[in-house]
Amino acid sequence: MADRGRLAGVWRNWAGDESCRPRAIERPGSVAEVAAALERADAAGERVRVAGSGHSFTDVACSDGRLLTLERMDRVLDVDRAGGRVRVEGGITLRALNGALAEHGLALENLGDVDAQTIAGAISTATHGTGARLPNISAQAEAVELVLADGTTRELSARDADLDPYLAARVGVGSLGVVSAVTLRCVPAFTLHGVDAPAPLEQTLERFDALGAANDHFEFYVFPYTRTALTRTNNRVEQPPAPRSPRRAWAEDVLLTNHAFHAFCLAGRAAPPLIPQLNRAVTRLAGGSEKRDRSDRVFATRRLVRFTEMEYALPRGETTTALRRVLELIEQRRLRVPFPIEVRQVAADEALLSPVHGRDSGYIAVHMFRGMEWRPYFRAVEQIMDEHGGRPHWGKRHFQTAATLRTRYPAWDRFQQVRATLDPGGRFGNAYSDRVLGPVMAQPPAAQAIST
Repeated sequence: MADRGRLAGVWRNWAGDESCRPRAIERPGSVAEVAAALERADAAGERVRVAGSGHSFTDVACSDGRLLTLERMDRVLDVDRAGGRVRVEGGITLRALNGALAEHGLALENLGDVDAQTIAGAISTATHGTGARLPNISAQAEAVELVLADGTTRELSARDADLDPYLAARVGVGSLGVVSAVTLRCVPAFTLHGVDAPAPLEQTLERFDALGAANDHFEFYVFPYTRTALTRTNNRVEQPPAPRSPRRAWAEDVLLTNHAFHAFCLAGRAAPPLIPQLNRAVTRLAGGSEKRDRSDRVFATRRLVRFTEMEYALPRGETTTALRRVLELIEQRRLRVPFPIEVRQVAADEALLSPVHGRDSGYIAVHMFRGMEWRPYFRAVEQIMDEHGGRPHWGKRHFQTAATLRTRYPAWDRFQQVRATLDPGGRFGNAYSDRVLGPVMAQPPAAQAIST
């Protein structure tokens, strides 16, 4: 039987600043139990959303109807080591997936710096890592299995004659069906050599494209009110992993990166005028570090400091100009921002609602410490992103609507046609999808043909 929890209380995201009180929370352990939950939702006239591990910063997963969580659907279903393919259930976390792949001598070619998300949540929101030649995580999905509103399953694949349903499901924003399984393209396990080092900000901006081209993975952080870039380069090497000692890893990843930084953030929240001075102190203390380890252990970092975030994908050539404008904005308005701005590069892909659809991109992410007002800062930054053709990360804060987003995505109407075909009754909607995707369109004849 499904693990059902009626009137199960409040669901909250990781940051703790988005919550909902669904009429029911269900934790299915199989496709059959997902279908049964959808049948109950239909009988009750409820809309349905699926929550992963709560690492989105928006209300994308919130529901006032029925909420499904897939933590019980976390199994590895099949591994084809020779072909480099793995099929997993949608509720497996990236951390668990990485461990399972390593046991088979495999890895994902690229990852973000957080590994707590479920694979379904990561691909649905176009979660990404960094790499000028590498697209986001959803581009590694060769097939996506959906449980549709009527309880039937459908596998959408890169081998289909009509690719649009597959390209829509790769970044479905939770609005097509329940992602019950994913087939991922993997690569042989590899070692990364990671180097964190400070560098002059202006020099880093001038060499942004060259640094991206010269490294497998390049990104940097910059604290407002400073002129230093905290750069991070990760490159493949032939040497075997050489993990840090547990004591060193704890000192670097927990004590310095989390506990010490948290103390600075608390000080800034208590005394906002000190934030410029505190940011300069944090930057001086950051120093440099180096590691050589299994790829996923280098990609992922521990995040213990709670915050909220907004992130935009820009045409790559606009990235440094937009960043300069953001830094100037903060100083001109004396905004109290104790968190660094993160800048990354991601290659174009073809998923219909991918923020990097059809264009090589740079990402700019802004953050605010938990408990501090973020809206004026984020609204002002978003205006800059709008002026540079920005597209928001689907799992992070923004103030866009369907009306403002439609013109930014060349394949917007193709996605909406697939949505009308797979979920014609709008079962997988919520306030977020109403706002950013709009209502499900009436099925035109072309869309009806897809479903037959």
